[in-house]
Amino acid sequence: MRQLKFSRKMLGIPYAVFLLLFVAAPLFVLLYYAFSNGQGQFTTENLTGFFSDPNTLGTLFYSFGVAVVTTAVCLLMAYPAAYILAVSRLKAKSVLVMLFVIPMWINFSLRITALKEILTWLEGNLAYHPFFNTVVGMSYDFLPFMILPIYTTISRLDGALLEAARDLGAGEAQAFLKVTLPLSLPGIISGVSMVFLPAMTNYVVLDMLYNSTYIMGSLIGSYFAAYNWHGGSMIALILLAIICLFTLFTSGMEEENTRGGTLL
Repeated sequence: MRQLKFSRKMLGIPYAVFLLLFVAAPLFVLLYYAFSNGQGQFTTENLTGFFSDPNTLGTLFYSFGVAVVTTAVCLLMAYPAAYILAVSRLKAKSVLVMLFVIPMWINFSLRITALKEILTWLEGNLAYHPFFNTVVGMSYDFLPFMILPIYTTISRLDGALLEAARDLGAGEAQAFLKVTLPLSLPGIISGVSMVFLPAMTNYVVLDMLYNSTYIMGSLIGSYFAAYNWHGGSMIALILLAIICLFTLFTSGMEEENTRGGTLL
């Protein structure tokens, strides 16, 4: 038994080394630059400068708006598609699911370049609106990440619950709103997390669509490109804190929903 316990501890050493080198050490460097100046002295000017600069705050709110709209668009498009695929009795259901996954196998640059060509063919100024371009590019890129968790959750629902709801007099709409939709919340929350967080930072879509606006990811990149590592590290740290808070919030919602489903 002692030898078994010792071997288990030995197996954990590579993971501990990995976490130390690639998680803890970079985070320590980020904290050091965020709370220091060019002379290596401790300071909070980078933190106060972020919240006092209208440009950084404007970029934060713009990134939040892009992420919210992108997540809403993906959810409105993904839920009906995932629901239809999950409840259908088609033999080729797995093939249809693969059609949503296949674009993820294609090179990201090629997909965005093709989308850029489509947008240039559209008539009117709407095709060249920065916000419109950003939302379309983000939605196109992240839509599969919203469809798959919702599809997986709905396909695993117990059909007996819907039959019980119908036996109790519920119509199709009531059965969906009272049974299917609440029980599919874990998939929705998972999809929202997988879309919302990257949408705040994925500035590659903006660059490839010749978009001149900034989101948080491009703002951090501009600070480091200008060799302002201290300001860029503080923005990255603030964004990390926002991501952690959002993750805790969604995890709490998912746990509460799971508890409620268990009680039901």
